[in-house]
Amino acid sequence: MNHILKTAVVSVVGRPNVGKSTLTNKLVGQKVAIVSSKPQTTRTRITGVLNEGDTQYVFLDTPGLHKPRSRLGDYMCKVVTDTVSEVDLAALVVEPIANVGPAEETLIAQIKQHHMPAVLVINKIDTLRKEELLAVIAAYAAAHDFEAIIPVSARTGEGLSDLLSEFHKYALEGPQLFPDDMVSDQPERQLAAEIVREKMLRLLDREVPHGVAVGIERWNEREDGLIEIGANIYCEKSSHKGIIIGKQGAMLKEIGVQARADLEKMLDTRVFLELWVKVKENWRNNQYQMRNFGYEDQ
Repeated sequence: MNHILKTAVVSVVGRPNVGKSTLTNKLVGQKVAIVSSKPQTTRTRITGVLNEGDTQYVFLDTPGLHKPRSRLGDYMCKVVTDTVSEVDLAALVVEPIANVGPAEETLIAQIKQHHMPAVLVINKIDTLRKEELLAVIAAYAAAHDFEAIIPVSARTGEGLSDLLSEFHKYALEGPQLFPDDMVSDQPERQLAAEIVREKMLRLLDREVPHGVAVGIERWNEREDGLIEIGANIYCEKSSHKGIIIGKQGAMLKEIGVQARADLEKMLDTRVFLELWVKVKENWRNNQYQMRNFGYEDQ
């Protein structure tokens, strides 16, 4: 058991698809945030927890900062900007490109406004030559006086020990925020819903996944250890419902097969998963529906 004496709360921010969730999962040591190649995978703030030595690290994985096109998009961007102001340290995650884009400029402005210590995390360094990093470092060093610039690969784990050592400098003495065995503040039902949504992000056409939400309607833990889960997949258009189900139900079956495998790994038991698909038109601009799916403050 760890004897926690310090905590460090770190906001992981950046534009979509820079690898924030992959980085959070890698630091925590297991999946607490879903990952896909599509932008805006993360919709709300997700907390990942790591206990190491006498320190508890709390990572706040945020949605990618983007130009919102719906009420849900507005909410996602608000989550990012609010989170920057309420932590010990901000970790700005960027791709290894020698140009500071508009989203990065906005986040740097937020960091400056709140006088927030910030570390620049240059991710995906496994995709370029080491000498190319110098131009990236120079571009960001000119944009802001970061506490440190740490090149990493969230995919391979390269540089993560250096990053954690930097985070440790901002740990403050204080009580433990989360129990020893807790790796996320998300309840199991919410994690299950997100795992189902992750499989849709990976398997479906680009325009469909952004219009889907998942609600867990049934969760029954049987005496023999089997967990029965029933989930509704909500989409915005009837045409999308057909795509999600697929020919003779093939796509929905594959979503279920892949989700069940991850759920059994997460829950460490056998899972029976049932999925249904329903249409809720334009739910991303409906405040009531968004609240039902957990995407807006109550």
